Amino acid sequence: MAVLNKIRQRSVFLIIIIALALFSFVLADVIRNGGLSSQNSQNVIATVNGDEISREEFAREVEAFERNMGRNFSTTQAVNRIWDQKLREVILNEQVEELGIRAGEGQITSLVKSQMAGNPNFTNEAGMFDENRLREYVANLKETSPQAYQQWQQFTSDLAKTAKLNTYYNMVSAGVGATLLEGEQAYRLQNDNINMKFVQIPYSSIPDSEVEVTKSDIKSYVEDHKTRFETEASRSIQYVIFNESASSQDKTDAKAAISDLRGERVEYNAAIGANDTVAGFDNTDDYADFISNNSDLPYENRFKFRNDFTGDNAEAIFNLNEGETFGPYEENGYWKLSKVVETKNIPDSVKASHILIAYEGTQLGAGSGRNKEEAKQLADSIASVARADKEKFAELALEYSADTSNKEQAGDLGYFVPGMMIPAFENYVFENSTGDIGVVETPIGYHVVSIEDQTDAARAVKVATLAREIEASEKTMNNLFNEVTKFEISASEGDFAGVAKEGNYEVRTVKDIKALEENIPGAGAQRRVVQWAFEDEAKVGDVRRFDTNDGYIVAQLTAKKDKGLMSVEEAAATVTPILKKQKKAEIIKSRIKGSSLKEISDNQGVSVQTADAVNLSSPTLAGAGEEPEVVGAVFSLEAGELSEPIAGEKGVYVAELVSKFEAPAMDSYKGYAQQESAARRAQAGMRVFEALKKKADIEDNRARFY
Repeated sequence: MAVLNKIRQRSVFLIIIIALALFSFVLADVIRNGGLSSQNSQNVIATVNGDEISREEFAREVEAFERNMGRNFSTTQAVNRIWDQKLREVILNEQVEELGIRAGEGQITSLVKSQMAGNPNFTNEAGMFDENRLREYVANLKETSPQAYQQWQQFTSDLAKTAKLNTYYNMVSAGVGATLLEGEQAYRLQNDNINMKFVQIPYSSIPDSEVEVTKSDIKSYVEDHKTRFETEASRSIQYVIFNESASSQDKTDAKAAISDLRGERVEYNAAIGANDTVAGFDNTDDYADFISNNSDLPYENRFKFRNDFTGDNAEAIFNLNEGETFGPYEENGYWKLSKVVETKNIPDSVKASHILIAYEGTQLGAGSGRNKEEAKQLADSIASVARADKEKFAELALEYSADTSNKEQAGDLGYFVPGMMIPAFENYVFENSTGDIGVVETPIGYHVVSIEDQTDAARAVKVATLAREIEASEKTMNNLFNEVTKFEISASEGDFAGVAKEGNYEVRTVKDIKALEENIPGAGAQRRVVQWAFEDEAKVGDVRRFDTNDGYIVAQLTAKKDKGLMSVEEAAATVTPILKKQKKAEIIKSRIKGSSLKEISDNQGVSVQTADAVNLSSPTLAGAGEEPEVVGAVFSLEAGELSEPIAGEKGVYVAELVSKFEAPAMDSYKGYAQQESAARRAQAGMRVFEALKKKADIEDNRARFY
C-alpha cells in the first residue's frame, strides 16, 4: 500500500517521464526518416517542380504495364518506362497550364474520328465516320452502362490531353526554323570545297614518358568542365556466388531412381487396401500414363524423323528397333531412358485443306446456332459433296468454314510436318493418301479434310522418354546453406577477399553501381543487392547474404559515393589522354621549323599529303580521318597561304590551301532553308522536353520502393 501511495503521489511526475520517453522515440524516428514530412514521403514516388507523384498511382500503372507486357519486361524496366511517361506528363502539363492551352471540342472530335475511323459502330452506309452515330452511342452508354460511360469519359479526357500537347508542340515547332541566310550557309557547307596539302605530325611521335599529367592538372580540367564530370550517387561492391547444384551423390541417386522404374514393382494401393503390382517402363501398355505419372518431362505423342533428334545420342535412339530401350543417359540436366514404342514409314510433310464446322460451346462456335450432332451431320454432308465434286471444296469452305484465316483460300493450310497440328487431325492426313477426303473430330469442331499432297515416305519413330531431373537434394541444399552462412560470418568478421581465397571462392568486383540499376555484371538481375547497397543503414565493409534463383550471393559494400563531381581518380581515365594530347601538341608545335610544307616534312620526317574536294559538311582528310578543326582553319586561308600549326584529333597539322571552289550563288536558298527547318522541327519536341527536364527540380525516390 505504501508503494501504491507513493506512485499516486508522483503520478504527474511519472506521466511527464513517460511522455518525454515517447516523444524522444517519435523524434528519433522522425530524424531517422528525414523530418516531419517523412510519413508523407512514404506515399510519394517523386516530386517534380513541387508536384507530387503518388506512390499508389505509380504502382498501379507499373502493375498494369507488367500485365500487358507479360514476361518481356522486368519490374525495374517497367518502373523506368512508367517513370519516363509520368515525368513527361508532369513537365509538359505544367507548360500547357502555364500557357493556358485548352483543347477545343473540334480538336477532340477530330482525334476521336481518327481513333474510331475503322469502327463499324460509327460509320454510315457509305463507310464514312458519322458524328451522329457517335453521339447516339455515347448517350446510350450514359443511360445503360455507367461504368462504360466513365471509361469513355476517361478516354476523351486522355484525348483532350493529347490535343493540348499537340497544340504545345505545334507552337514550339512554329518558333523553330531557318532563315534564308542559314539556308545559304547550309548550301555553302555542303557545296563549297577546297583542295589542300598538309603534313601531319602524329601525337604518337612523342613518347608518353616526355609528358607528365599531374593530379592537379586533372583536377583543374574537371573543374573547368564541370557539367561533363557530374556523376550520380554510386556504390561499389564485391561478391561471391554460391550456386545450388547437384552433388555427385545426387546424380547417382537420380540415375538409380530412374533405373528402378524399368521393372515391375509392388506398391500399396489405397483403393483396394492391399499391395499391388505396378508395371514398369519396360512392360507398360500405356506409355502416356506412365510418363505422366513418373517423368519430369511430358510425353510427346508424335512421330519424329531423323532430323528431329538432336544431341550426342540422337543416332542411337533413332536407330532402335520397336520395343528397344536406350539408357539411362545424361542429357541437359536429366537422366533419361528412351524407348521406341512404334515405327512407321510416313510422309515427312503434307499439304492439306480443311473446312471447320464449329458448334455452340467450341472455341469458334459462338453464334453458329448448331449443336454437336447437327455439326457432325453438316460435316458429313459437305464431305460427301466434296468427294463427288472436288471443285466445290473452295465454294463450300467460303460458305461454311469457321476458320476465317484461310476460308477465302479454299481452306488451304499449306505444307506442315508432324507435330504442328492437333493429334487427331494429324493422324488422318499422315495415315491416309493424297486425294482422300474425310471428317475428323477435334476439340474445336469437325474438320472436313482434303489431303492435297504428300512428300515421299520415310522412317519415323514414336519415342517414349522417361526423364528424372538431376537436382540438388535437401541434404545438399542444407550443406550449401551451412557453407554460405559460415562464409558470411567469417567475411563479416575478417577480410572478405582473404576469407574467399582460403575457401577457394571467386571474388567478383563491381564499381559505381547506380541507385536504379538492376543488373550486376556476372550475376544478372539482382535488384535486391543494389537496394541494400543504397540503404542509409548500409556501411562500407558491411556483408549481407541474398537468396537467388540458383543459390546465394554474399556481397560486401566496398565504397559509397555521393552525387557530385568525379574525383581525380575517377576522372583520370578520361582526362589523362586528353591532357597528354594537349601537352604533346605543345611539344610538337615548338619543334616545327620551316616556312614551307617541304621544309617541315623534311625536318619532321613525315610526308606531304593531299586532300581534294573537302567540305565543311564532311571534314574528312584522306589517310587522317575526320579533322574538323583543321579543315575549318584551312577554309579561312588564301590560296598558297600556309597555316599555323593546328592541334587536330590525330596529331598536329600544318596545311596549305591549294585552291578553293565556291559553289555558284543560287537565285533563292528557300529550299535549303526549308530542309534546315524540317530537320530542326523534327528534333524540336525531344529537345524542348530535354531542356525542360534539365531545368526541372526533380526529387526522385524510386530507389526507395523498387
